[in-house]
Amino acid sequence: MSKNLNTTVEVYDDASIESVKKPWYKRFSDWIEVDNPGDLTNMQRFLFNHDLRPVEAQRRQWSWYNYAFFWIADSFNINTWMIASTGVQQGMTWWQTWLSVWVGYFLCGIFVSISARIGVVNHISFPIGARASFGIFFAAWPVINRVVMSCVWYSVQSMVAAPCIGLMLRSIFGQNLDETMPNGIDNANLTTFQFLSFFLFWLFQLPFLWFPPHKIRHLFTFKAYLVPVAGVAFLVWTLVKAHGAGPVIHKSSTLNLHDLGWAFVESTMNALANFATLITNAPDFSRFADKPSFGMKYIVQTVSIPLCFSITSLIGILVSSASEVLYGEPTWNPLDVLGHFLDNYTAGNRAGVFLLGFSFAIAQLGTNISANSLSFGTDVTSLLPKYLTIRRGSYLCAILALIVQPWNLTSSSSNFTTYLSAYSVFLSSIVGVICCDYYYVRRGHLKLTHLYSLFAPEQPEKPSAYKYNKIGLNPRALIAYLCGIMPNIVGFVGQVKGEDSVPIGAIYVYRLNFFTGFFSAAIVYALLCYFWPVDGAAEVRPFEKAWLEEFQDVENFEEELQGHVVQGVEESSGSFASGVLGTFERKEMFEKA
Repeated sequence: MSKNLNTTVEVYDDASIESVKKPWYKRFSDWIEVDNPGDLTNMQRFLFNHDLRPVEAQRRQWSWYNYAFFWIADSFNINTWMIASTGVQQGMTWWQTWLSVWVGYFLCGIFVSISARIGVVNHISFPIGARASFGIFFAAWPVINRVVMSCVWYSVQSMVAAPCIGLMLRSIFGQNLDETMPNGIDNANLTTFQFLSFFLFWLFQLPFLWFPPHKIRHLFTFKAYLVPVAGVAFLVWTLVKAHGAGPVIHKSSTLNLHDLGWAFVESTMNALANFATLITNAPDFSRFADKPSFGMKYIVQTVSIPLCFSITSLIGILVSSASEVLYGEPTWNPLDVLGHFLDNYTAGNRAGVFLLGFSFAIAQLGTNISANSLSFGTDVTSLLPKYLTIRRGSYLCAILALIVQPWNLTSSSSNFTTYLSAYSVFLSSIVGVICCDYYYVRRGHLKLTHLYSLFAPEQPEKPSAYKYNKIGLNPRALIAYLCGIMPNIVGFVGQVKGEDSVPIGAIYVYRLNFFTGFFSAAIVYALLCYFWPVDGAAEVRPFEKAWLEEFQDVENFEEELQGHVVQGVEESSGSFASGVLGTFERKEMFEKA
């Protein structure tokens, strides 16, 4: 605006005038938009942002030892500590149960390696990889499945970790603080002390949600040093108090051969069920690998996962066995054992319980971030990349965790946690489709720019190889996904409502749930793609040896994606008019899409 003595002249640029005309909600929408990386079209901005792009070399900072630390850190948590309890309580011996844990987590390592390779070589996350097999738009469905699981589990795991903070508070302020603190909450599943413990842990997590995935690896390194030492100290402390390992390790099996076999299978599959979420979104972390070596693709996961998780499980077995000597029955929850230690309220016990409670809090923090908040943030970003980033998604997950009210889900009268554990196995059919598409149908070949736009870079008038049809859905993947789910449906109902409510045959099938879902979906998808080929499939016979995978160079990916729009129009003509005409033509194509 300019002024003189006689008149006032107000001058506004076009942007100011447009801003004044916009309603408040449109101005707010513009304000929260993620920065546009390179003048992309509106349609591309709903398929791409910086957090979704293939990871460039600068952010690929995870070496093999970072992944080893990651699995060491992830293995030490309350759930893994208690994983052996099911087998022992069913009548298996401790070594039979421990052997089943080894087998189960070895299989987990194999499936994680298979799923992770897509990220290691192509530097893309799970929601982007899912676009190749499910279709650019229908990929939202498997992502929503994973996002909902992440959000609810983040909330539930925070509630599971709340007693860690409670133990620390009792160590400082009084042995019976949980009983003496006035209760002002009218909820049978929650007291003021429990909510205080939950809320403090919830706050404790918030600063760690700020760090991007390629930086948060330092948290897992810290946890990998701290928590195993605390776990061994806890084991030694308990064994000394009990003057030995206790009676659990001396008990023999009470099962006949048939029941023992199925108990072993169920204990083995429990590991896969607990790992289904991490298997599904393994590319979210593997895309940050610094190099696509054979060890990075396979060895790190298949060695470190069974080793780390089995050692944690063994510590849980020994501590629980010793707790039977101390308290008359085996106590599988380590926090309950620590709570008993405060019965003798000496300075040494208080210090030990505080430090171990802090260590378990760090353990749950690392697990909650790796398995839930980062997974939620990475995957929910793909649903609305114009407005969401991994950081925003992680904080959104934390906010939703309060709305979920996990104290009602984890109550003794609720079977919701059982439902969550059972539901997670249905992710296996998603993994089956994605892996079959990548390894068998396409033989490792992906066109990365096609995953982020609706049109082919070589010929802008043609659709992307992964659009499939007008609604962006691959019907073969949908059919295979449903076929992977169906064998487990009846057994899933039995798991939630009780095994007596369904035929025993369905229960037996469901006990092999992950394999049933994975291989049913993969086989059906392979057959459909043979009789109904997809665009971009490898031109080879079904059992012919061929591998088309290439290590992707993504340093100039934005420029390649912009070329996705302008190539063939502006480059072929030197006139401004042709460029303007090409712009209207491209707009018409996007509107038709």
